[in-house]
Amino acid sequence: MADEITPVIGIIGGSGLYDIAGLERKQWRRVETPWGEPSDELLFGELDGVQCVFLPRHGRGHRLSPSHLNYRANIDALKRSGVTDVLSLSAVGSLKEELPPGHFVIVDQFIDRSFAREKSFFGAGCVAHVSVADPVCPRIGDVAEAAARAIGLPVTRGGTYLVMEGPQFSTRAESNLYRSWGCSVIGMTNMPEAKLAREAELCYATVAMVTDYDCWHDAHDAVTVEAVIQVMQANADAARRLVRAIVPGLGKPRTACPAGCDRALEYAIVTAPDQRDPALMARLDAVAGRVLG
Repeated sequence: MADEITPVIGIIGGSGLYDIAGLERKQWRRVETPWGEPSDELLFGELDGVQCVFLPRHGRGHRLSPSHLNYRANIDALKRSGVTDVLSLSAVGSLKEELPPGHFVIVDQFIDRSFAREKSFFGAGCVAHVSVADPVCPRIGDVAEAAARAIGLPVTRGGTYLVMEGPQFSTRAESNLYRSWGCSVIGMTNMPEAKLAREAELCYATVAMVTDYDCWHDAHDAVTVEAVIQVMQANADAARRLVRAIVPGLGKPRTACPAGCDRALEYAIVTAPDQRDPALMARLDAVAGRVLG
C-alpha cells in the first residue's frame, strides 16, 4: 500500500488577507531560510483539526510591494515548516466582462511578464528544469471549487492569470493586449511563486479574487487604489469563509499527488553530482532534500 500523507496546509494571504479566522492553538513564529527573510513570521495553528501554516504575502500592514517580495524565502519557509499543499489567495483585476468585481477565479494557467525577480532555487552549481506546463494542482482546484460552490461564492473554474511586474497598474494598451491573448485576470504576485512551489515539490493552486475591471473597461473609471481597497475588504471576508470551507477537504489523509506535483524534481536536476556546488546544495536542503539526500 502507498504511504499515507497527513497534509499540512499552507495558506498565502494576498492583499487584504493578513490572518486566518478560526485558527486554534495559533502561534506566530520566525522561520529562518538560507534565501533570506520571508515576508513575515508564519502563523501556525489548527483549523478543524487540520495543521495549517499561514503567511501574509505582503507582511502584516502590507509593507512589501510585489517586486520586493522574497518569493524564494517564502516558499522555502513553508516547505521547511512541513507544508505539503499551498493555497494561494491573490487580489486581481478582471480582463473579462463575465468576471466582475467580487468574483473568484480558480486559476489553471499563468503568463509570466514579471522581470525583476529571482525565479528559481537552482542555477550555477546545480541546474534543474521542472515542468510547469500545468502549473497548478488540479486536486486542490477541485476542492476549492467544491468549497466555493458549497458556500455560495460566485466562482469560475479555470482561467489564465497574467502576472505583471507592477507596482503601477496597466496602461490601457497593455490591458487590451492581455485581453487579446485570452487572459482572464491580471495581478502582480503569483509568479514566480507558482514556479518556485513546483521546484519545492509542493502542491499549489491559486484562488484569484477580482477587485476591479482593470482599465480596459470603458464603462468604468481608471483603476484607483481606493476603489480596489473597497472591493478587497469585501472579498477578504468571503476569502476567510472560503479557507474555512477548503481546509477540511484538503486536510484529509491522502497518498501521493496524482498530478505528480510532489515528485517534480524526480528527473529535473541535470548537473552531475561531482560538479554540484556544495554551498548551493546546503541551501537546497528543504526544497530539494528528497532528491539530493
